Amino acid sequence: MRYIPAMHTVAVLALDGVVPFDMATPCQVFGAAYEGPGAPLYETRVCAPGGAVVSSSLFGKMRVETPWDLDAVAAADTVVLPGVEDPRVRPPAEVLEALRAAADRGARIASICVGAFALAATGLLDGRRATTHWMYARLLAERYPRVEVDPSVLFVDGGALLTSAGVAAGVDLCLHLVRRDHGSAVAGQVARFMVTPLQRDGGQAQFIRHPDPRDEGVALQPVLAWLEENLHRPLTLEDIARRAALSVRTLTRRFREQTGTSPLQWLLNARIHRAQHLLESTDLPVERIAAESGFGAAVTLRAHFARRVGTSPQAYRRAFRGR
Repeated sequence: MRYIPAMHTVAVLALDGVVPFDMATPCQVFGAAYEGPGAPLYETRVCAPGGAVVSSSLFGKMRVETPWDLDAVAAADTVVLPGVEDPRVRPPAEVLEALRAAADRGARIASICVGAFALAATGLLDGRRATTHWMYARLLAERYPRVEVDPSVLFVDGGALLTSAGVAAGVDLCLHLVRRDHGSAVAGQVARFMVTPLQRDGGQAQFIRHPDPRDEGVALQPVLAWLEENLHRPLTLEDIARRAALSVRTLTRRFREQTGTSPLQWLLNARIHRAQHLLESTDLPVERIAAESGFGAAVTLRAHFARRVGTSPQAYRRAFRGR
């Protein structure tokens, strides 16, 4: 059963410091959805509290004037929350009240990028899985500990509440909503018009870059450097502890304190990172890359790569080779 009637109203709620790309994305995607010639499926309204002027400077200085205020949120079937320059700024109370009221009457609410912070501030995401731009995922989890933050995915569909990762992931989320509402044929037409895939391989984990383990400020730096040089070898926890001249228990504690993960998880992440580098910079076959990065067999690399990066080694190479 499809979610919406023939014409569906979308309110894009622009707050102070709105990110222009995030604000324009739902307008572009929903505005390109047609049932037939001259038969749009959505009416999109950019609104602001009190119909006020909204300014943004970080991503290009601009001013937005709109004839719609929070009444548009009250009348919308779907409300979209774009990201803002500083997600730490709590939205005005009237905005949070309008969002809660929209949810209470059954409206669908979606956030793009750090727009998840505004949605989380309402309390509506408490006890739910959500995502945001990977650079802000930790901050979101710290500020709203009741939200289950997943930094690895492009978007999370929680039914009436949806959240997306950063920037281009807003396009993925809006296309997903069109497909959910009207099926793959209509969504595919919109994707072709926008010259973008209807569904991208993987999640945002493939874009995350972790701190360089060679950072001289890390006390475990000699051990981490040794691990980097020996990723191709089959290493056990005892091997690492022996190299560090520590007990397994002390090694594990220090890894947790200084890297935020366990020795074997760090090793797995480093091997994935090595495989990514080789896929991006060489033409080596996957079997050779599996050996060079310490996975041994291609089937093992594929399994771990899919779990951690969210796509296959071949799809990752197609997307990033030569960049």
